[in-house]
Amino acid sequence: MEIIDLNNYEESRYETGVALGNFDGIHIGHQHLIKDNIDKAKERNLKSSVLLFKNHTKTILDKEGKSKLEIITPYNQKLEILDRLGVDLIYTINFDKNLMKLSPEEFVRSILIDRLNAKLVTVGFDYRFGHKAAGDSEYLIHLGKEEGFQVNIIEPIYVNEEVVSSTLIRNLIKSGSIEKANNLIGRYYSIVGQVVKGRSRGSKIGYPTANLRLEHEYVIPKTGVYKTITILGDKEYISLTNIGYNPTFNEDELKIENYILNFNNNIYGKHMEVKFLEFIRDDIKFNTTQELIEQIKRDVEYVKKHQ
Repeated sequence: MEIIDLNNYEESRYETGVALGNFDGIHIGHQHLIKDNIDKAKERNLKSSVLLFKNHTKTILDKEGKSKLEIITPYNQKLEILDRLGVDLIYTINFDKNLMKLSPEEFVRSILIDRLNAKLVTVGFDYRFGHKAAGDSEYLIHLGKEEGFQVNIIEPIYVNEEVVSSTLIRNLIKSGSIEKANNLIGRYYSIVGQVVKGRSRGSKIGYPTANLRLEHEYVIPKTGVYKTITILGDKEYISLTNIGYNPTFNEDELKIENYILNFNNNIYGKHMEVKFLEFIRDDIKFNTTQELIEQIKRDVEYVKKHQ
C-alpha cells in the first residue's frame, strides 16, 4: 500500500477507483464499501484507493474551533486497517476551511478529477459532500455523468435490524455494550496511550496497575471493569482494565487503570494498546479496602476462567 500526501500532488500515473467517507471505526459497513471499491477497481483495471482525511470533518465544522468529537479509530490505526484490507493507494489530506468551502462541483473537479484522476467513486448511501453538505450521493451520480466517472453507491449494512454506523458504535461503547460494538467494528475496540505514574494504590494492595494517558480523543467506554488484552511491543497479555473515579477512595478524576495478570515489569513511559473484550461489572464504591481487594480477586479469577 502506498500513502500519498495530496497537498501539491496530482495523480498522473494511474486512473483510480476512490472510496470516500470519514471512515471513523472502519466498521463492517465501511469494510464492505472499501472491499466493493477494490473489487470494482480491479474489474476496470484501476488502482483502488481511499481519500483519507487526517482529521475528522467535524473537527473543523465545530463553531468554537474545539472538537467535542470522540473518535473510534485514529488516523494511524486507519492506515493499518486499510493496509490489511488490500487498498492500493491512500491519499491523505487535511480537512481544513479551504476544503470545507468547496462547492460540490468544485470538490469533484479540483479533488476527484484534477488530483485523484478518478474514474470510479464509491460512497455510502448517506454520503454528503461540498460546502454545507450541499451534495448527496444522487448529485454525485449526476456530476459523474458530466465528468466521466462512474459512481458506486453502497447500501447500508444491517445487524439486528439496525443500520451499522459510527454513531451507533459510539453509543454502544459509551453504554458498556462492548461486545455488541466489537461485533459491528469487526474487531476489538482499542485505545492507545502512555503509561504514567499514579498514586500507586494498586501496588500497595497487591494489584499494581498501569495508569494510561490517552494519545487521542477516544470514545471512552462506560465506567466499570473490563476484560481486556494489553499489547506492549509485540506481546499480548490478558488484563483487567478499570475505567472510573476510584469511588472507594473518593477521587473525582476519571482514570484508566490497567492490571496485567502475572506481570511485574516497570513500564512507566511506555506506550500500550488496550483491547476491550467484555464488560465485567460497574465501578463500585466499597466500604473498606479489604472489600475492594476481595472483589479484584474475584475479577481476576473470572478472567482466568474465561480466557
